[in-house]
Amino acid sequence: MIVIMKPGATDQDVRHVVQLIQDFGLKEHVIVGTDRTVIAAIGDKRAVDKGAIETAPMVDRIMPILAPYKMASREVKQDKTSIEIGPEKFPIGGRRVGVIAGPCAVESRDQFLRTADIVKAAGCIGLRGGAYKPRTSPYSFQGLREEGLHILAEARERTGLAVVTEVMGLDSLPAVVEYADVLQIGARNMQHYPLLEAVGQVQKPILLKRGMMASLEEWLLAAEYIINAGNPNVILCERGIRTFESYVRNTLPLASVPELNERTHLPVLVDPSHGTGHARLVPAMCRAAIAAGADGLIVECHIDPEHALSDGAQSLAPDQLQELVRSLKRIAQAIGRVL
Repeated sequence: MIVIMKPGATDQDVRHVVQLIQDFGLKEHVIVGTDRTVIAAIGDKRAVDKGAIETAPMVDRIMPILAPYKMASREVKQDKTSIEIGPEKFPIGGRRVGVIAGPCAVESRDQFLRTADIVKAAGCIGLRGGAYKPRTSPYSFQGLREEGLHILAEARERTGLAVVTEVMGLDSLPAVVEYADVLQIGARNMQHYPLLEAVGQVQKPILLKRGMMASLEEWLLAAEYIINAGNPNVILCERGIRTFESYVRNTLPLASVPELNERTHLPVLVDPSHGTGHARLVPAMCRAAIAAGADGLIVECHIDPEHALSDGAQSLAPDQLQELVRSLKRIAQAIGRVL
């Protein structure tokens, strides 16, 4: 349920209601809005005396949360959540739209630092690159692992870009937390609940990719695991779902973007590289994603896509990235946003 405080409620009024919620064995989640404060009460409400809470000083009313994902729901928080990433604290979820770019994998120091310079020059806000790579085949390149994390950190120092990299399991989590600005949970791990709970205890932004066969509700409930564990800084990333189509690697359902904007206050990014699997399709889907209301994009870019160790077919060349960002500025302006 949601406890809506009256305008002008003091910190003491809020603390009193929080104490009542805790006395009934519920977990509180305080959201301070521009006009009033809302307190979400999560847990088994069967033994709760709602009258005791509703008659507390400065309580306006109590409302049920109908969505199964409680703290990720628009019912709890109407205003869009803005999450700052990287050394420059770029806000994801506001009026500004950002592009995160980089290779699928950190292959070498020279390859990645050269790419980082290109990404920075193109006007992007973040640098993606996998130090640990989940691959379908055990014989495929698995990433440089901790050496890759060191290279990512060097690239951040060199460019000032936010570093985004995937955390694959509980064993690698401490190292990734030490070096990354944004921790990515990949599609394969969207329902790895112990990992979701673990990153929920980390106070760094989490980029949660949609599982390749997950519904929107399952995806939002995965986000709920992270928020419920204590980390509200969740960024959703639509990366496409598996369908019967064969002309693309995955089907990129951009209708999910406006639907998510209706259902949740969490910011939404789109990954057209994994969503299509073909570099030639990426620019058009990037433009469509921004027009649909996405808060940003994460795309793959490689200095030499033909010789990439991972996902070269869906990686943009440097000149393609520069032209893409230029075209996206016009799209963002047309819908009242800024890139």
